[in-house]
Amino acid sequence: MTGTPVRTLLLWCPDWSVIAAEIVDGVPATGPVAVLHANRVVACSEQARAEGVRRGLRRREAQGRCPQLTVVDHDPGRDARAFEPVVAAVEEVVAGVEVVRPGACAVAARGPSRYLGGEEAAAERIIEQVAQACAVESQVGIADGVFAAGLAARAGRVVPPGGTPEFLAELPVEALGRPALADLLRRLGVRTLGDFAALPGGDVLARFGLDGALAHRLAAGRDDRPLAVRQPPVDLAVTADHDEPLDRVDAAAFAARALAERLHDRLAGYGLACTRLGIEAVTAHGQELHRVWRHDGLLTAAAIADRVRWQLDGWLSGSTGRAGARPARPTAGIVRLRLVPDGVLARSGLQPGLWGETGEERERAHRALSRVQGILGPEAVVTAVLGGGRSPADQTHLVPWGDERLPARPGPPPLPGEPALGADRVAGAGRATGAGRAAGAGRAGGTAGGGSAVPPWPGRLPPPAPAVVLPTPLTATVHDAAGEPVVVSARLTVSAAPARLAVGTARPVEIVGWAGPWPVDERWWAPAEARRRARFQVCLADGAALLLAVEAGQWLVEAIYD
Repeated sequence: MTGTPVRTLLLWCPDWSVIAAEIVDGVPATGPVAVLHANRVVACSEQARAEGVRRGLRRREAQGRCPQLTVVDHDPGRDARAFEPVVAAVEEVVAGVEVVRPGACAVAARGPSRYLGGEEAAAERIIEQVAQACAVESQVGIADGVFAAGLAARAGRVVPPGGTPEFLAELPVEALGRPALADLLRRLGVRTLGDFAALPGGDVLARFGLDGALAHRLAAGRDDRPLAVRQPPVDLAVTADHDEPLDRVDAAAFAARALAERLHDRLAGYGLACTRLGIEAVTAHGQELHRVWRHDGLLTAAAIADRVRWQLDGWLSGSTGRAGARPARPTAGIVRLRLVPDGVLARSGLQPGLWGETGEERERAHRALSRVQGILGPEAVVTAVLGGGRSPADQTHLVPWGDERLPARPGPPPLPGEPALGADRVAGAGRATGAGRAAGAGRAGGTAGGGSAVPPWPGRLPPPAPAVVLPTPLTATVHDAAGEPVVVSARLTVSAAPARLAVGTARPVEIVGWAGPWPVDERWWAPAEARRRARFQVCLADGAALLLAVEAGQWLVEAIYD
């Protein structure tokens, strides 16, 4: 994964999702506008930023900061369709344009700088062309590699050849575009890209994985494309001829999806994945259309189909630009469509999942959950985060989908096979009779192997962990063989072996195995918050296994084992 980054010129249109909403839907970009996806702001206008609206805010908070805010739904197809006139305008000046994403396109800087009189002159010429043809404000950045050129475009800078590492060194780690990684790096004391780049590459790979290693390369100013990228053989391209010219977007999109699946399957047969896609079309009058789309990851069949659909929409609809600029619409329908994998990666180590390509099920789940949040609100979808605590309920913390997954209490939960440890006031005696799935091993008190190390949460239950934790414990009664209630004394003495359990008003069920008690004496130093209880694991005759707790003489069902 070594190589010299290509000198790259990147054009960036600020707040493109907002501009696209104005071009397509007529939403004035001069007012306070915010584009939302999954109930969060993904782009906003300059006026909205002046009112305190920022990316990542939830809808309600953004509207609270700016009551007159105009909200627009995120639509990648609309953004791509509106960006087509801009790309066409750039192509009138330079050749070989790659669409990085709607709102940004890149080209190798060597050619334009030679015939336009230098890199600065080329940047000014392209900005002027876009402004005159489309009435769109843009900025150009030139640096070594696409990543650095994108950051340079946001500052409108031309980074000297070889100066990319110095340019990146002072930027914050948030510039990587990986919020979770940036947050972790900041908590580790790594605040700038220079600090991150100074770390040993092997250690970064071991600690942060492959994505962290790729981010480490970007922070060091090295090319983000591995050497595995190569020109694919000619026979990897797929072509579809149509007897009836395609002049409607829906018909062309339907044909493009089947062609995208053919391309993806052909690449998969060679162990390859597409990173840069060439889309070629020929009309009934012989007109040839061509566009290249770039993607930082691996293009799935659905992603290929989306980009082809966006591009065909831009060609066939002839979307009008901001100043009335309209790319020349084809004079006839499309009779030939060709997809060319202009850049590929060897997919070594990857294999399809049981129900589709690797990661597809995660993407589908993410889209579905984000959609539910958009309808019902962010608190309607939550995920569980494991943390520290002495009981299963304490160790599980629910956070809204998309929020940072931080445990409510520090310390990891017990690992499989880890004995429960305790010390001082949590020390107690364990007893086990019978045999059942719920029977635990080990005592609640003492330390492992006679050592003096005290775990962060003494008094934790031994494995196995329960499968279902009840949000509200159920009241129960426990009797011995003689029908007398079973009680636990202050010295953790059980009055008799538990024989029958009745949950609520249900009929009693025979207990065939039990283990415990495991006592917990929490916050004994604060009388108002003190809590003292003992837990039992029981296995019933009907096959159920439960976690019980007795507190102030009352038996409770806390959790259910699987």
